[in-house]
Parts: sequence; C-alpha cells; structure tokens
Amino acid sequence: MSKERTVIGQNIKKYREARGMTQLVLAKAAHLSPATIGHMEIGDVPNPKILTLKKIADALDIKVDELIASSQKN
Repeated sequence: MSKERTVIGQNIKKYREARGMTQLVLAKAAHLSPATIGHMEIGDVPNPKILTLKKIADALDIKVDELIASSQKN
C-alpha cells in the first residue's frame, strides 16, 4: 500500500511547525500519544475520529475546519 500524506496530515504538520511545536509537544498538549501525531502526519490515519481532530485543533488553537480544509485555492 502506497502511503501519501493526507490533507489533514499536511495541515497538522503545517500548523504545528508554524507554532514552533514538536510532535511531542503537540501530543502532550492534545493529550494524545506522539505516535498518533506522527502517524496522522504521514497519512497512516486517513479517517481520524472527530474527537482526535478536536483535541489537535484545540492544542493548535485553530478550528477543526482548518485541519480538514484543502489548501488548494484557485
């Protein structure tokens, strides 16, 4: 199975890095395991639970919509 970053994974990484956070720091802030954050960023979790997304969005101080939004703007 070919792994490709998901839009959600790309967005998590983008917002995390923009805030100067490591995966470990984000994981602690979101009350999730660092492995969960890592797996989501690389696309191993293509359909995460909404509660997981809410925890990550809250830790990044953004809306869930921002995590799931495509960055394509034409």
